[in-house]
Amino acid sequence: MKVSSFSIIRDGVRFGYPFVESIRSVLPLVDEFILAVGKGSDETLERARAIESPKLRIIETVWDENLRQGGQIMAQQTNLALGECTGDWCFYIQGDEVIHEEDNTRIRNAMETHFSNPRVEGLSFRYKHFYGSYRLINPLPYRRQIRIVKNNIGVRSVGDACGFAVDGRKLQAKRTGAHVYHYGWVRPPAVMTKKMDTFLSFYREISNGSKQRQSASETEAVKDYQYQTDACLPYRGTHPEVMREVIAAQDWPEPPYRYIPRWRNATWWTGFLQKNFATIYRRLPKKKTD
Repeated sequence: MKVSSFSIIRDGVRFGYPFVESIRSVLPLVDEFILAVGKGSDETLERARAIESPKLRIIETVWDENLRQGGQIMAQQTNLALGECTGDWCFYIQGDEVIHEEDNTRIRNAMETHFSNPRVEGLSFRYKHFYGSYRLINPLPYRRQIRIVKNNIGVRSVGDACGFAVDGRKLQAKRTGAHVYHYGWVRPPAVMTKKMDTFLSFYREISNGSKQRQSASETEAVKDYQYQTDACLPYRGTHPEVMREVIAAQDWPEPPYRYIPRWRNATWWTGFLQKNFATIYRRLPKKKTD
């Protein structure tokens, strides 16, 4: 059984992605790692080349600025990296996702257990979404994603690279019992503003051949991102060992936080209803405002 891993990154240093730690967290589990580095404006490529591992193979790419509808450029780049994988299993990891070494045995066992089962096309992970701080978790975003897929069965990254499909349908997947530690919302507030502005620009189509709008971070003073922590929960577990130095280097004040038990946390219940019962939520009477 050969295992590949694959990922994409562009301007990872500029926007505070822990992509080096992400790669290093997966290397013990795989035989090769394919990293597609998009042409950007910082030293991301140099940082990637500095990773000392014979398993890592870097491919340099150029992002098509016209592929904007629904963030499809991310899926297109992901599929370029997937297409270079030679393993039986392909382990996808995004640049702000890290695997805890305590889960390595679970992940390896899941791949071995389901390797010969043709009815299993992918393996899924639970998520820990850190928010504004390494000590807070947001329980409202997606709970589970497929991050390991079988190779050579037609699997493709779809949408904005958060999911996979084969022949236009969802994959048949089993659970690994492991977690992905997601740090996409843990950055200095000013960096978070820049990251979100640029990220959202890849969901805006360019009309009538007009030039892409310059990001707000390049044309005006950057405002600090306002972290909303009302629905968050304190995190008392451990972080992956590869994140030790990154966490120790946190140099911004943690966002204000006050623990509110879930049973009386209006923000959490609102988010829960929106995510799980969208139709019912839209029918609920809204609070009147003056």
